[in-house]
Amino acid sequence: MIDLHCHSSFSDGTDEPEALALMGDAQGITALALTDHDTLAGLPRFLAMQPRVSTRLLAGVELSCRYLGRELHVLGLLFNAQDSAFQAHIRTVRARRHARNLALVARLQELGIAISLEAVQALATSDLVSRTHFARYLVSSGAVANPQEVYRKLLGEGGSAFVPFEELTPREAATWIHAAGGLAMVAHPGRFAGGRFIWDEAMAELKEMGIDGFEAYYGEYSPTEQRHFLKLAIDLDMLASGGSDYHGGNKPGLRMGTGRGTLCIPDSILETLENARA
Repeated sequence: MIDLHCHSSFSDGTDEPEALALMGDAQGITALALTDHDTLAGLPRFLAMQPRVSTRLLAGVELSCRYLGRELHVLGLLFNAQDSAFQAHIRTVRARRHARNLALVARLQELGIAISLEAVQALATSDLVSRTHFARYLVSSGAVANPQEVYRKLLGEGGSAFVPFEELTPREAATWIHAAGGLAMVAHPGRFAGGRFIWDEAMAELKEMGIDGFEAYYGEYSPTEQRHFLKLAIDLDMLASGGSDYHGGNKPGLRMGTGRGTLCIPDSILETLENARA
């Protein structure tokens, strides 16, 4: 059993990178990839745990992209984390995220909400601040009742305070990842678009942009969704990957490796990905 999608405290997870490595080992996971949002900062500490665990530890990243006016996340897997050009690209994305956060604070203040970037930053364990941290602040300050309401009313697309940052195109993300020797995979297709969105058509177009495949296994898929995306990967001759999208306490009830309880990604998935990269 493998897990190619999890997050640490360096983005919007709650566990330190070292804890993730130990957790994966304790749960008998064969291979585990750390895929923090738009940052590689947690990877050195995560990969340094390799001598202490039998789980194979892999470098990953989850890049925020924009596609057809929608948010789309692209996972980079099996790339060279020491590639200097790739590291420079990631720093550019982080600068764009910071500019978005400043604009988001201004928008919330315009709506009469008392907030500062410093107050939100205090809830983060690294210098990367995401909408998850904004949501935690807004709930803890009493501005909104619960995280679901935060995204519906304020932070989500269509919310009164929604501010996109200058996100990548899928083609840009794929180009960067390929140049670093990795594979570009769409994360959790179906989770960032409405029910009428036709992923079969979208994925064929994304393939033309350089995307190698997508998560056919995911921690919150229903059995029907998993079957659909596994078949779609075959039909489009694209690669299938998978992961729990573990965030620790920020996604209660979702476990590394097994997701909501039924996830089980076979080791053969990683073997296929490595053969494709080679």
